[in-house]
Amino acid sequence: MREAEGLRLRRSQQPRVLTAEPRDEDLRGTRTYSGRVFQVTFLSVGGVLLIPVLILVLFLESPIHPEPFSLREPPLMDGCWAPNLKLRLAERLFENKVQGPESIANFGDVLYSGTADGRIVKMVGHRIHTVARLGRQPCGSREDEPTCGRPLGIRVGPNGTLFVADAYLGIFRVDPNTGESVRLVEGGLVVAGRPIKFINDLDVTRDGRRVYFTSSSSRWQRRDFLHLIMEATDDGRVMELDTESGEVSVVMDRLRFPNGLQLLPDEESVLVSETTMARIRRVHVAGLNKGGMETFAENLPGFPDNVRRSSGGGLWVAMASIRPSPGFSMLDFLSQRPWIKKLIFKIFSQESVLRFVPRYSLVAELQDGGVCVRTFHDPNGEVAAYVSEVHEHQGALYIGSFRSPYVAKLDLSQV
Repeated sequence: MREAEGLRLRRSQQPRVLTAEPRDEDLRGTRTYSGRVFQVTFLSVGGVLLIPVLILVLFLESPIHPEPFSLREPPLMDGCWAPNLKLRLAERLFENKVQGPESIANFGDVLYSGTADGRIVKMVGHRIHTVARLGRQPCGSREDEPTCGRPLGIRVGPNGTLFVADAYLGIFRVDPNTGESVRLVEGGLVVAGRPIKFINDLDVTRDGRRVYFTSSSSRWQRRDFLHLIMEATDDGRVMELDTESGEVSVVMDRLRFPNGLQLLPDEESVLVSETTMARIRRVHVAGLNKGGMETFAENLPGFPDNVRRSSGGGLWVAMASIRPSPGFSMLDFLSQRPWIKKLIFKIFSQESVLRFVPRYSLVAELQDGGVCVRTFHDPNGEVAAYVSEVHEHQGALYIGSFRSPYVAKLDLSQV
């Protein structure tokens, strides 16, 4: 026997291992078929889910019509603006007894505020008392807000009166002792061809003759404030009311979300926070420069809400959202991308979008020219969230909120 034949014979006699599993070659066709079935199923389900989204994107009208605008690169948060945790030293007052005390005023040690359920309340000791209700019940829902009312800015006027700006119902003078209220300006009033749809903040001269207030929009109501921010139209105005004649006139126009307002001591100009533009403007309302406007603080690291005087001769500014640098600011990113804004509001509600906005409470004291003196921070708003105003009284800051169920108090001697 030749050697090659011997090798073939020995190989044929080797034992063979039998198994129930077919070889790869046998499975190749089956796997291909199953994979195709999976792909078809996956694409079909994906298509079914994607079709409604495409309909929303292509055919539904966006509720907003945003304009592109430019913001400067946010300033670095260092020096006076450097993050700290000082605002977390605040204590919460009247927790779960007041909802959304946006603005605060005081007679002596008695604090007054307007709340999300349409009331003007006074806070004495540890108790809450209702002073007046400007609208009518029911309250508590988005649909009820225009008739219930939403008191925002509140100020002490002459002769022991309160002046209140209700976002929907108008400007009121309120007697804090009797609760009697007199409407001075009706919400929705048409002035210079446009309605006052979102009254925000106010201040009153020492003699009570003139009231200045912000009309944040001629298009959007307070309940749609996020639409207003995202749309970024310049239809906001500063208004003047002559309390003797009842005449309402426009002092300054073409502002992007004018918000908080503060008369300067000479009563010839007011400071107005232009929230969308992250700046504070000075508007001349009397004197030789009447009708002029200049910038008080430019390119702030946050979006300013109400502005109030500090005991040091400066200005307290409350910001509920910041423009982190270094970091990412969603509003800065979207300012030049209106198409993304339109897409977002086709798909998501305002409440859903608000959850994506990082909470960061920042309180700053500014001097003339927007020079930063000191700042108090609460990253993530753990103690004081959604801050809207800082009211200084007897060595403490009483911090209002447009959303939280409490007033925060920060003792300045501790910081």
